[in-house]
Parts: sequence; structure tokens; C-alpha cells
Amino acid sequence: MSFLEVSGLVSGYDRGTVLHGLDLDLDAGAVLGLLGRNGVGKSTLIMTLAGLVPVSSGSIRLHDVELAGKRPDQIARAGVALVPQGRRVWATVTVAEHLALSSSRSRGGTWTVDSVLDLLPRLAERRRHYAGQLSGGEQQMLAVARALLTNPRLVLLDEPSDGLAPAIVDQIAGVVTTMRAEGVTVVLVEQDLHLAFGVADEIAVMEKGALVHRAPTAQFRRDPDTAHRLLGVA
Repeated sequence: MSFLEVSGLVSGYDRGTVLHGLDLDLDAGAVLGLLGRNGVGKSTLIMTLAGLVPVSSGSIRLHDVELAGKRPDQIARAGVALVPQGRRVWATVTVAEHLALSSSRSRGGTWTVDSVLDLLPRLAERRRHYAGQLSGGEQQMLAVARALLTNPRLVLLDEPSDGLAPAIVDQIAGVVTTMRAEGVTVVLVEQDLHLAFGVADEIAVMEKGALVHRAPTAQFRRDPDTAHRLLGVA
């Protein structure tokens, strides 16, 4: 049995359905790079898994616990952490306060404030600053730290490289690699193929609210015709 099992997932918004019977399974500790053109439902899938978009039908099971229909706070307590697109940190709250709030909701485990600051030392230097005073890259690291401090079993990363310098993207890759080494399962939605290929065990591609292709990363990279057909890239 897979760690994460999604079957027949249907979800969307008032204006219509976005996910059309999507199926997905992941083993514990795996990193899945989720690719696709704009508007195919990648972020909707991430938000549905986090409980922020309602499930119309289907199942989401995490280690044999049904999450479909549960509130976002219940899903978070089950071990799911979201790093949303656009970071969404609280501008008038300090770095230290962000970390304290997140660690207070921890399930207990490897990640503590000290271990996160060891992994992301720039945050230690900026811990007295308000989040609104941080650069975009520093805010992204804060969003990642906030997720790690809950000691999650599944991390959902939605476009973490968006708008960031290559050096910061490399740091994100290092953090994802560390997550995998700690046995954390990761779903990474990403447009930066260098990042996705560098950290993901497998690549999955979405079209029109469903997964249409999935392959080990090395195999996907050896198949440029499929990449061009599905993504429009060489």
C-alpha cells in the first residue's frame, strides 16, 4: 500500500470542475515533480490535498487515513504541510514569531527551531526582522521553515522557485533533498525544470485536470519528444 493514495479525485470552484477523477499514489519519502502548462490544475490539486479546495468526490488517503472532506487544520494535524505559491508570510510578524507559532503546532519530531535555523542560516540572521522586510528569497525560506516546523509527513510545494534568483533556487533544492533524506514525502509543483529534475524521483505531467504521463526522472529526461508534446519545451 502506498503512503499517499489519491483515487477518483474531483474538485474545483464555483465556476466549474478542475480535477476530473485524478489518481495518484506515492511511496513514503518519494519526491514527485508535478509539471504541466498553466491552467491544467496543478495548484488546484495541491490546494485540494491541503483541504483548501473542497472535494466533490473521490478519496485522499494518507497512510490509510482518509483526508477527503476534512478541514485544513485536521489535514495539517495528520501531517500535511503546505508551502503555497507566493509564500504568504505575515508581513507584520517577525521571523522569530513565525517560527515560534509554527513550532507550537508541531507533531513532534526531527525539526526544531534550532535545526531549521541550522539548515537555513540566513533566517537566523534575520530572526528579529518583520517578514515584510525580507527579500523574496528569504520569505520563501521562511515559508519552508514554517512548514518543516510542523514536522510533516507530506510537504506540498507550489512553485517555490517563482521569481527567485538561481542561488536561492539551489538552496531550495538542497532543502528538498534534506526532506527526502529525512523520509518526508514531497509533491513539488514547478515550472523550473532544472529544479524539478534535480530533486524529483519521478516526474508526472497534468493536462486538463488529470495526470496523463508519469515516469522516473531519468527516463523522462531521455524522452524529449514527450516533454515537447506535453510541455512545449525541448
